[in-house]
Amino acid sequence: MPYIHFTEDQKLRANSVDLVEFLRRQGEKLISSGQDKRLTSDHSITVHGNEWYDHAAERGGHAISFVQNFYGLTYPEAVTRLLNGEQGEVYVPAEKKEKEPPKEFALPPSNQTMRRVYAYLLQQRHISREVLSAFAQKGLIYESRELSIDQTKVYHNAVFVGFDERGVARHAHKRGLYTQGKSYRGNIEGSDTRCSFHWVGTSDRLYVFEAPIDLLAFLTLYPDGWQQHSYVALCGTAGHAMLWMLEKNPNLRKAILCLDHDAAGIEAVGRLSEVLREHGYSQIAPLQSEYKDWDEDLKARHGLEAQPAEEHPQFAVAGLVCRRIGARCKEVQPDRAAYQIPGLLLQYRNDLHWGRFDQAMERMENSGYTALPILDAEGHYKGVITEGDLLWAFKRLCVMDIRQTEEHSITEIAAPRRAVQPVRADTRVEDLIAVAADQNFVPVVDDRGMFIGIVRRQAIIRYCYDRSRAAAAEQRRKPEKQEKRVPVSAGVQ
Repeated sequence: MPYIHFTEDQKLRANSVDLVEFLRRQGEKLISSGQDKRLTSDHSITVHGNEWYDHAAERGGHAISFVQNFYGLTYPEAVTRLLNGEQGEVYVPAEKKEKEPPKEFALPPSNQTMRRVYAYLLQQRHISREVLSAFAQKGLIYESRELSIDQTKVYHNAVFVGFDERGVARHAHKRGLYTQGKSYRGNIEGSDTRCSFHWVGTSDRLYVFEAPIDLLAFLTLYPDGWQQHSYVALCGTAGHAMLWMLEKNPNLRKAILCLDHDAAGIEAVGRLSEVLREHGYSQIAPLQSEYKDWDEDLKARHGLEAQPAEEHPQFAVAGLVCRRIGARCKEVQPDRAAYQIPGLLLQYRNDLHWGRFDQAMERMENSGYTALPILDAEGHYKGVITEGDLLWAFKRLCVMDIRQTEEHSITEIAAPRRAVQPVRADTRVEDLIAVAADQNFVPVVDDRGMFIGIVRRQAIIRYCYDRSRAAAAEQRRKPEKQEKRVPVSAGVQ
């Protein structure tokens, strides 16, 4: 993408976009997490106004950096998208608020009984009475009694408490007890993320879950000798509570990662596994539920409709890619294997990341371009694929669902209908104009045919317009200068 100059005002406006409003306009689902909003697709990321923070990666920033990281865009692409196009309407800016001091952690007031919590967890969530009673007796679960802000309503929630090593409550996760509709869930403000809801046993095993309900559901499903092991609910996917448990309990050497069976959970297992290895833990094992999570498995056991598991898109095509690699390896010549096989693996790595038909459509949507350059594994320019090419492919293949294209590469399913000739970096503007007359952008390559960028038709038009205005202005100034320098009788040259 060519260099785009943004004024300081444009940068400021883009960086002040309200991320909550922006994400909702993108179709992203958000859930409340105290004063923040948490992405349902990645529970480790929270947003507040124009600020974001990734609790798993321990980094954050403002609107521009969020769009860059979350959507994989360049800086100019991110600013343009936040401004809804260079000439478009700007999203609603976040209100400037003074940072409030962090609230001191305090447990919600408790109810005299746990009647509602027991009814909800036993009857609605099918948690074992033995498991529930064991946690309740230790004060790890109780029923709250909270008044609304206007003091007119009373709310009852299940509270899952996390204590530190001295037995002091440092964390609490609330879950609404409504049996119909979507109930509230979230952490109490001021909670220490390290001291999340957990159980300490005597064995060397630590079982790691995303939510307290999943933890209880797992123990209900597999009750044999459960009290001897240790368990922790992350209340998200960040690993702070997991590392704290390992630090405070040196007997724990084995980590069993029991996160949700969906794309976010699968990615979290990979990330947490790397974190564990960095901290010297080698005994790591993933354990997946049959359905989306352990609570859904428990529902299915009781004959209820359960939400199915979601496989990671890259895992879904991994088998196909391996079969293709195996078939191609048979064609590799032994004396050339040293450089043929690495190139083959690189090619299919690119197929997994950027080479699929459905990903080309997503890339076009996110960038706002109507065409994309096609490169080989080494970065050589091979052609251009346009929106029209994709539409023709849909027609030719009678595709009714985008998922039908996931296992096909771009060159297989939608070969470009016309060649788009690239230019070299030293091409003259006059020649560039001639090429741009037939296409919206011109690919640029070096002397080896390696792709190095594009020049958009818009940039060419703007360049010619600026040069024309400058020339016209210079022409208007010429008679004034000549009038002072040349006698009238001599005429103007």
